[in-house]
Amino acid sequence: MSSAAAGARNAYIGVACVLLGSIGFSGKTVIIKLAYQYDVDVMTLLALRMLFALPMFLAMAWWAGAPTAAMTRRDWLAITALGFIGYYLGSYLDFAGLQYISAGLGRLILYLYPTLVLLLSALFLKQPIHARHLASLALSYLGIALVFSHEVGIGENLPQMALGAALVFAGAVTYAIYLIAGSRVVVKLGSMRFTAYASISATCFVIAHFMLTHSPARLAVEPEIYWLTLVMAIFSTVLPLWLMAEGLKRIGANQAALVACVGPISTILLARIFLDEPVTAIQIAGAALVLGGVMIISLKPQAAAQTAVMPKNQ
Repeated sequence: MSSAAAGARNAYIGVACVLLGSIGFSGKTVIIKLAYQYDVDVMTLLALRMLFALPMFLAMAWWAGAPTAAMTRRDWLAITALGFIGYYLGSYLDFAGLQYISAGLGRLILYLYPTLVLLLSALFLKQPIHARHLASLALSYLGIALVFSHEVGIGENLPQMALGAALVFAGAVTYAIYLIAGSRVVVKLGSMRFTAYASISATCFVIAHFMLTHSPARLAVEPEIYWLTLVMAIFSTVLPLWLMAEGLKRIGANQAALVACVGPISTILLARIFLDEPVTAIQIAGAALVLGGVMIISLKPQAAAQTAVMPKNQ
């Protein structure tokens, strides 16, 4: 096989990995909404997800192998803190918010995290904001406002929707902080190894939270919830993490950002199929504005854009 043919094959595999990983992540929101149709609370659902995923996180860490550079105490503290912020706290906020808003709106709000990386980088790292950044912010948040106002207009409960949207948005903020603060450790460990370590750290926090607030007997839930959380752990958590990391390695962050735009659209379609959520022209227009705004900054080879599609476990 020629080098050109090998390169093309590698790119096709990378695109397929990012595409499948993005679709897998998009299904998580729908699975959470399906689980809430049964008698389960936020913390029990999150604990079951992480318990099912933990053996696979450990396998992922083993597969990634030992880091080439020696880990310092500061590195381990950073991983622990980032696992708490990005995966434990962020996941909790996302799960909690989805009690009150639709799957489609929830995924669109969460997808704002690249714009939050931009804003936080400007605020704390003094990175300049240019005209195209302002255009990105305007398009993205106009899209969210459009979808939000439309859902309120068709009879949704405004206080509950506002609470749900605020919780999911706070989850997106925690993930943006995780991306910025974790950049140094990611470079040292590699994306897959760092994600595995941070996920294991987050699992410990989730289980500790559950044990402090719940009786172990609360893990005895309906069989449907076990199946849903198992599917979420495999196909919307661990497998997408591996696929995204593999895709990033093969095609790079800019192309991965383009392919990953399928995620929110996939959520809208899956929510229509499994949750019977309506798909309207206004919802599609709002999604297009959000995706357009995110793409303006995600396709530029800047530090924030390069980390914007790093594998996430939310």
